Amino acid sequence: MWKALLPLLAALTLIPALAMAADRVAPPEDAKVYFISPADGETIEGPVTLRMGLRGMGVAPAGVDVDNTGHHHLLINKTVADIDLDASLPFTDATRHFGGGQTEASLDLPAGTHTLQLLFMDYRHISFDPPVASDVITITVE
Repeated sequence: MWKALLPLLAALTLIPALAMAADRVAPPEDAKVYFISPADGETIEGPVTLRMGLRGMGVAPAGVDVDNTGHHHLLINKTVADIDLDASLPFTDATRHFGGGQTEASLDLPAGTHTLQLLFMDYRHISFDPPVASDVITITVE
């Protein structure tokens, strides 16, 4: 009998998470995320040093629920248009999370041209509404 109930119990545990995912919060009007480095059009040799800037909000680690805070995410060869903003951002090579509250990181990207975009998200890895996203930049890694 317990084995028959397991799928139902598993489904019930997902319902609050699905309801929470659709509850996007508005950021402050002046919120802005941007690249300090690299610069758009830059050619980089070796690891890419990523420095992320933020105005109008604060940085806090994932899981820390404080108003007007969140943490950085990096979209590599993707843009915000490719992301389901009503769901938690998946962990992939193309969607990097900085859930520890990092504002700087070193990235090993393969040689070639890459687009980068920052997306600032809340403690649940859910986008603000409207999204707090940087301009898309293009870099070349040698």
